[in-house]
Amino acid sequence: MRNFLDELNEAQRKAVEVTEGPVMIIAGAGSGKTRALTYRIAHLLSKGTDPFNILALTFTNKAAREMKERILQLVGPDARNLWMGTFHSVFAKILRFQAEKLGFPSNFTIYDTDDTKSLMRNIIKEQNLDPKQYVPNYVLHRISSAKSSLLNEADYNSNAELMFQDKQANKPMIGRLFTLYSLRLRKAQAMDFDDLLYYTNVLLRDFPDVLYKYQHKFKYIMVDEYQDTNYAQYLIIKKLAANNENICVVGDDAQSIYAFRGANIQNILNIKNDYPDLKTFKLEQNYRSTKVIVNAANSLIAKNQDQIFKEIWTDNEEGNKIKLLKAASDNEEGMMVANSIFELKMNNQLNNDAFAILYRTNAQSRSMEEGLRKLNIPYRIYGGLSFYKRKEIKDLLAYFRVVINHNDEEALLRIINYPTRGIGQTTLDRLRVLADDYSRSIFRIMEGIEHIKTDINQSTKNKLVDFVTKIKSYTVMLKTRNAYDLAKNIAISSGLMKALNEDDTPEGVSRIENIDELLNAIKDFTETIPLETTEEEMPANSIRTLDEFMQDIALLTDADNEKDDDNNKVSLMTIHAAKGLEFPYVFVVGMEENLFPSIMSIYSRAELEEERRLFYVAITRAEKRLTLSFAENRYRWGNLTFSEPSRFLEEIDTKYIDIPQKNPTLKKLMGNDGLKEYNPVTKSTPDPNKFRKITNNDTQIPAQNTQLVEDFDSLMPGMEVIHDRFGQGKIINLEGVGPSKKATVFFEHIGNKQLLLKFAKLKVIE
Repeated sequence: MRNFLDELNEAQRKAVEVTEGPVMIIAGAGSGKTRALTYRIAHLLSKGTDPFNILALTFTNKAAREMKERILQLVGPDARNLWMGTFHSVFAKILRFQAEKLGFPSNFTIYDTDDTKSLMRNIIKEQNLDPKQYVPNYVLHRISSAKSSLLNEADYNSNAELMFQDKQANKPMIGRLFTLYSLRLRKAQAMDFDDLLYYTNVLLRDFPDVLYKYQHKFKYIMVDEYQDTNYAQYLIIKKLAANNENICVVGDDAQSIYAFRGANIQNILNIKNDYPDLKTFKLEQNYRSTKVIVNAANSLIAKNQDQIFKEIWTDNEEGNKIKLLKAASDNEEGMMVANSIFELKMNNQLNNDAFAILYRTNAQSRSMEEGLRKLNIPYRIYGGLSFYKRKEIKDLLAYFRVVINHNDEEALLRIINYPTRGIGQTTLDRLRVLADDYSRSIFRIMEGIEHIKTDINQSTKNKLVDFVTKIKSYTVMLKTRNAYDLAKNIAISSGLMKALNEDDTPEGVSRIENIDELLNAIKDFTETIPLETTEEEMPANSIRTLDEFMQDIALLTDADNEKDDDNNKVSLMTIHAAKGLEFPYVFVVGMEENLFPSIMSIYSRAELEEERRLFYVAITRAEKRLTLSFAENRYRWGNLTFSEPSRFLEEIDTKYIDIPQKNPTLKKLMGNDGLKEYNPVTKSTPDPNKFRKITNNDTQIPAQNTQLVEDFDSLMPGMEVIHDRFGQGKIINLEGVGPSKKATVFFEHIGNKQLLLKFAKLKVIE
């Protein structure tokens, strides 16, 4: 019999063979992390461990599928019975089994981000609040942060600090919106993504029998990307592992980049506190990148204080030094990057898919796209409109959702008059009022519309009854027809296909093709048993139903549902989206202060270190060659602004950077050896007597008498101030009180900046 452990290097093998007790595997970039985790599970199975007793948690469905396929190849069909998937998919499955304990039906709907935004927009409108003051994304972010910290709407509204923060932000109604949002989700028998983790914690906290069941079921727990876990995920893992403590976490603290989503790097840095007997293994050999790229990344990340020490190394070739591109503007930067790609392609006979352009924010893609288009280089933007977010797809899926859960209000409102059936907005408004008055869902109101006193006319009532009858006829078939047959029936008999066929424009044809592609996906689903399904969930001779298909796609991430028939394109994406990917040739663009690192992250060491980790992730995506670029001037918010090179460029050891002969030092290439000779924005040469040079790569500031601001209340609009990095500016506006007071300051070369005064260290010009 093949001994697959012989296929591992020494460090990987040690990590795989220790299966009992708590284990942490620190896996550096490109070190074979997935391989180690896969072989560890295969090793457990080969030793006779029941696959039903293994829980493996990942952050994308794609990663779970790939790992399960590898394990199947190693140990055979037993791997099909593993509990493996994302946190959300695994715990959604448990919640469906236990839903009644929490007051939900087992067929509860899972709202995606579009659904939650639509719901919040409606609530804000109903409360007569200004949508510019209460931006749905902001409100939902506050709610998400609360749920990730295991706070419900009552906890939020009784928390004095949260209430104070909302008041200071001039958004005192967020607590009220949270309450209404939660009530509407309950009424719709729906959960959002955060609820899947929140309610799992409630289930394990309030029902000891459920906790006991799953603690004894999951005898071995493995968690991938542990550095990305939030508080809710951390608590679930800790509770489930408490009985056996056969837990293995895999991750890399140097790649923790999701604090904005609630990820807490302390979970991996302080895991020893939870498990004193923890055994730690480090995978430090990089199989992906050249020596230059690996060593450059090491020299950068060494600047972080909060980290687990490791020395990543590689046996790969030395490789080319890092190329640095300096452009006069962001448009020129786009052309320089495109020209570099074109030259590399021609000189090395490369395909387009060998290249990736990574940026800090999506807005930076514009100049890159223009540069590539001018040279006819095909490209693909990741994080664009995914297949399942296209309007026609969401319309048909909304029909499916209402068939499965009649109380799904967001889906119902989407399709009740599509295709047009004469049910207008006035009728919908009346139905909403009736639903509130009777504390029922809109669908339940429609069911009994003939027996409810209302001024809706009889003709419209008939249309509502017809719609209800149609939906109920589909629901009857839910458990007797397979997913494809029912989906096709709904698409045709609902009138949706007919409505789309009436549009013979190229866009209309494309929409029909997308519906056809969705039906093909459902056909494939119907005819296959997925790797994620265990024998206990899929009894022999059973059919795969539409509600099972909807459970599958409700939890897809952007990485799972990207579709493109032609993959030979240059990849454009944010660095966050690039995590876990690799490309032979990588361009990291926009290496400028206030862009990368972000201006929002430069006043806190913890936030600055996360930005540095993000740059580390960007560097380590490259296999053969890395190029960094920056622009001296960039359009931001419609204004051309002066840009300084990023401090991160100076943090890479210069021996790994290819510096042109005419610029023998990195500082000279970056323009940091003194004053700029010429400013293309103002088309002038600065007065050398007006400025003095200050240390540590800071902006030049006027040599004038200044006084450090200690009393923030003494500041007034119109005052001229000095900032150590941005230079001289004028206060435009002040808002807030106490430690949260902010100032909007106009700086000559940068434009308006909003500064938190307790960190800004402003000096008033006397």
